[in-house]
Amino acid sequence: MIELRERERRMLLTIRRLGGKASVEQLISESGLSHAAAMRTALALKEKNLVKIHEEKHSIVKLNEEGKIHAKKGLPERRLVNTLEKLKGRIPLEKIVEKAVLERQFVPIALGWIQRKRWATLDSEAGTLKIIEKPKEGNDEKLLKLLGEKGQATVEELSSELQEAINILKKRKLLVIDEKMKRTLEITDEGKKALVKERRAVKEITQLTPELIISGKWRKAKLQKYNIEAPVAKTWLGKKHPYLRFLDEVKRKLVALGFKEMVGTVVETSFFNFDALYTPQGHPAREPTSVYYVKAPKYGSVNAYKHALVNVKKTHENGWKTNSSGWKYKYSVREAGRLILRSHTTCLSARTLLNKDLEIPSMYFSIGRCYRPEVLDKTHLTEFNQVEGIVVDKDLTLRDLLGVLEKFAIDIAGADKAKFVPDYFPFTEPSVELRAFKKGYGWIEFGGSGIFRPEVTLPLGIEVPVLAWGLGIDRLYMLKAGIDDIRQIFSLDLNWLRKQEVV
Repeated sequence: MIELRERERRMLLTIRRLGGKASVEQLISESGLSHAAAMRTALALKEKNLVKIHEEKHSIVKLNEEGKIHAKKGLPERRLVNTLEKLKGRIPLEKIVEKAVLERQFVPIALGWIQRKRWATLDSEAGTLKIIEKPKEGNDEKLLKLLGEKGQATVEELSSELQEAINILKKRKLLVIDEKMKRTLEITDEGKKALVKERRAVKEITQLTPELIISGKWRKAKLQKYNIEAPVAKTWLGKKHPYLRFLDEVKRKLVALGFKEMVGTVVETSFFNFDALYTPQGHPAREPTSVYYVKAPKYGSVNAYKHALVNVKKTHENGWKTNSSGWKYKYSVREAGRLILRSHTTCLSARTLLNKDLEIPSMYFSIGRCYRPEVLDKTHLTEFNQVEGIVVDKDLTLRDLLGVLEKFAIDIAGADKAKFVPDYFPFTEPSVELRAFKKGYGWIEFGGSGIFRPEVTLPLGIEVPVLAWGLGIDRLYMLKAGIDDIRQIFSLDLNWLRKQEVV
């Protein structure tokens, strides 16, 4: 014999009282159960074959804010034509708009629809409107009125004329449509028999209280059994953002490979962001269209780096002792102190090479936020993260650099293969660009790399080769996560965030 719990019996009785069939919403209202409790009880009854659960998808249509305005005042074209009808004749447009008290942003919309519906003709040269015939109420207006009164409606329950009107109002962006699942419970023959056989629900307890233990009543009490395989309400656990977890993972892997982390400030001097990297002071990368300049204060101090500043100045002007001819211009020490938001993390590499605690041989990395006034699109942001790295040692070659970059692309980003394309940067020679491929995703550009030129290393006091790279780690994550729009990484899309695995 099937034993019924108190909630199960209450729900079966409610369904029988409502004619043997009832929606979840009706059951919640009649039984007083919460939505979660009602669904758990319904699933338990279904497992016992006492009820059937019918599911039907419904589209719920309701007005947005603009739609509510028009539901209250009338569509812009209706307000315009009603005023025109009262004034009679060929009336100047400005006068009609004024009398109709029509908001300016709705005037072009009203004119477009009033002609599309053939309610009136517009003489664009004279700027006048003339009514054609008295307009009848359209299906779009009927639907607007219905939604204004009821708040929402089920698409499937509307007439075919009003369903067609949905498309019109949707194109006009006056309403929204939500998909909802409607669940109905129907009592089975077994459920009816269970109610007849069991007049009283079995009273069960869910926990032992001090009173039950002290009084001894626990001996006669029946503990509720739990089905640990029964489905439960979906819950969303608090978890770290998937991209932040990825950054932590990259850091752990780099540290495990023997890299030490470089850190620095977001506001940087032009000396470290450009000058120390052998980028001339007239370079296009220093234009306001390519870098963010700090408004106040405009300049910072570079006095702590006087020795390096002198070497960099000579290198820019005449090549100094680097076997280069330099850029052949008058170097400005004042411009070297110009404050900016760093446009790349390579400035941290320059700072590290100048640090008195630098070890040779050594490997360093950084993951930092950079800023450039880019045009936002699928692969560019004005704020982005970059992973920077340098390897300092004697006898280093380009082959060593390519090996490091390939490991990045395959082991960290999960790419299937990588390739290298010759490139140019003022501070590296040779220079290569890293590209990686993933099946089903295609090729993506990650960033540049190369061996620092003597014009960079010698003024900073480094006489051994330095491998360097600066990669867009946002794009590395795009490849790993299968995202084709970089903006999605920083979105507030809860559905996407909730679906990301917890690792």
